[in-house]
Amino acid sequence: MRAEEVRRHITTPLTTPVYPARATRFTDREYLNVVYRTDPEALRAVVPEPLEIDEPLVRFEIMKMGDVEGYGPYLECGQVIPVRHGAEHGEYLHAMHLDNFAATAGGRELSAYPKTIGTPALFPDNGALVGTLDYGTQRVATATMAYKWEPLDLDEARAQITVPTYGVKIIPGRVCELARTQITDITVKGAWTGPARLTLVPHVMAPLADLPVREVVSASHIITDLTLAPSVAVHDYLAR
Repeated sequence: MRAEEVRRHITTPLTTPVYPARATRFTDREYLNVVYRTDPEALRAVVPEPLEIDEPLVRFEIMKMGDVEGYGPYLECGQVIPVRHGAEHGEYLHAMHLDNFAATAGGRELSAYPKTIGTPALFPDNGALVGTLDYGTQRVATATMAYKWEPLDLDEARAQITVPTYGVKIIPGRVCELARTQITDITVKGAWTGPARLTLVPHVMAPLADLPVREVVSASHIITDLTLAPSVAVHDYLAR
């Protein structure tokens, strides 16, 4: 294989397709979001400079991807933290656990998504919307929300999903940067709010409980079609 042929490939292994080299379109992407108050010192220990924290809040999310071009259906679960970068308010991507290797590899290699393995689930159950995360055989998170309890304004739902997001991209010895992305191509197909509960169980490989639940602040259930946008570097940690 000639050098110019190697340069045309985007994934490892060279001859095995892993993910497509184009923007990813999601159809019927379903969110369960639970915003909760946590320990401010725990937040300060995990949010990297130059991002700043105004309130000790965390958004626990479970996303059910109904149809994803290039990847197929899968589920994802994680924690994002409301932050400020200069004057811009956004969210820091702290943790993501999912059950699809290609989406894990693509998120880490093409962008700055902190993706790793896990088994999330999202389903209605006797009047509740239930979201869970298992790591191996162990349950590490359970969220419940009253099912489609009250309509949520679609503009407010859109604003929740389209805030700028930040993540740390690391390639050892070569890249260490803060990257920013923002969803702009989105259609909100349904949105609800209601009472919710969240339980996190300590686990060394999925340490969501390191940001403990002090108080549930709000919850939302949102169904969308959207396209992810590429990320751009906004801070270089290796620059002197």
